Amino acid sequence: MALYFECKVRYEKMGENGLVKKVNEPYLVDALTFTEAEARVTEEVKPFISGDFDVAAAKKTKIAEIFWASIDIADRFYLVKVNFITIDEKTGQEKKAANLILVQSSDFHGALNRFEEGMKGTMADYEIAAISETPIVDVFNYAAKTTTETNNPQNPNNND
Repeated sequence: MALYFECKVRYEKMGENGLVKKVNEPYLVDALTFTEAEARVTEEVKPFISGDFDVAAAKKTKIAEIFWASIDIADRFYLVKVNFITIDEKTGQEKKAANLILVQSSDFHGALNRFEEGMKGTMADYEIAAISETPIVDVFNYAAKTTTETNNPQNPNNND
């Protein structure tokens, strides 16, 4: 199971009106530790930001899964709070376990449809408690290094 960190990157951005202003943009990073999350987000955003920037904050999230869109125009992320419903065998009472799922979509209706599509085939009973748009700019999933990257003597990340 992936562990996602929300990292806020602070930098100066040129607005459409030509004025420069400081912005804090949140990114989601699949990492094992805070240190790895900060290093990965720094590496990922460096090519896209001119000038100085810093990782202003990093925090763990409770996002359990991400449902990716199949189209390129899906540029927003929606957070779906879903309650999985189970029956307690001893008491016979209904229990709800909340989970957070991030859905990539271009609009609210697309997020709902994508979530429903992602839940097809599940045997669990569930109910959608909430869907809300997030300010997350991008998500950086973990990508394992290939054997040529790890065995290359010119690779600066090679610790051999």
